Amino acid sequence: MPKDAAELYDHMGYWLRQVSNQVSGSFAQKIENLDVSVPEWAFMRLLYPAARKPPSQIATELSLTRGGVTKLADRMIAKGNIAREDNPEDGRAQMLKLTSKGAALVPKLAALADKNELEFFSHLSAREKEQLMALLKKTVTTLGTTAVPLS
Repeated sequence: MPKDAAELYDHMGYWLRQVSNQVSGSFAQKIENLDVSVPEWAFMRLLYPAARKPPSQIATELSLTRGGVTKLADRMIAKGNIAREDNPEDGRAQMLKLTSKGAALVPKLAALADKNELEFFSHLSAREKEQLMALLKKTVTTLGTTAVPLS
């Protein structure tokens, strides 16, 4: 067999994708019985520290179109996790906020995210985790990536 192409397993991206798929898939299963998807979790977590945000800001933070935010928001409103309200500064605009149900879910979801991370990375020492986190953050910063990953 010719050696003009690197082996699949020689690519760091292959190994990153293996880990990412396992970690993400496991987390999605953990939150599924709370009737929340991973994109909904990210959306709710962005709203959690703030009283409310305009859809345009959420679209920027999640790197979604306005239509994508509307579709996701509609699904979450139907579940009772977020609500729309008028923007007091601009009567034509709306704001999105967590409902009390949604706000109560965020710490539960965060605990499941912490549990998931522990399951997948407990074999690493504290120093190794710090190093891995630093390397990943450095790569993300170099790439200029700012959007929250949703898949």
